Amino acid sequence: MFYPVYLNLKARRVVVIGGGEVAERKIESLLDAEASILVISPEITPRISLLSQQRRIEVLNRRYTPGDCAGAALVLSATGDPEVGKAVHAEASALGVFINTADQPAQCSFIMPAVVRRGDIGVAISTSGTSPALAARLRRKISGIIGPEYARLAELLSRARPEIRNNVGTEKSRKHLHYRIIDSDIITLLKLEDIGPAERRLKQIIEDFVAETRENKTP
Repeated sequence: MFYPVYLNLKARRVVVIGGGEVAERKIESLLDAEASILVISPEITPRISLLSQQRRIEVLNRRYTPGDCAGAALVLSATGDPEVGKAVHAEASALGVFINTADQPAQCSFIMPAVVRRGDIGVAISTSGTSPALAARLRRKISGIIGPEYARLAELLSRARPEIRNNVGTEKSRKHLHYRIIDSDIITLLKLEDIGPAERRLKQIIEDFVAETRENKTP
């Protein structure tokens, strides 16, 4: 069983051993995380080559050699060569670096889940490496449920946090207010192109809640 966690990889070194389609897919998700990516492979896909030309990643056109995992925050092995996979896993493990070996759950200290992203919202789906295809299908289903309006709601709630903190005294009350906002009709309003009605509705909910809280405190 794997422990779910989100990592901040911004500007941190991630070493990818392999340059095929599997490595390419992993690199694309790492780019979203703004990681500093080093690819080591004698052969690379046209997409990986383009990313290198654009200086979005670094590529060393050679085979893996011992020492390549040094200084990495994460290592991803996707060569398709079992012997190379074992060697990379052994080095990363000895260095205490988290390692993911494609299609080899036993050689993984972390796995990369299927992810649904809506702005700051991320929903990760994992089968603990047993069936990536099932995780992909579940991602498609969840993606149909969680629309872009939820990203807008997360943004509104983020902007409203200072006002809520200044006007609602306790953590418990703030939690109740957040639930009231989330469970209201605001999500329907956020499906509109004009965000104005949702902003006004949010303001109304906060004002009503603050007024109720003050009334309940009145002797």
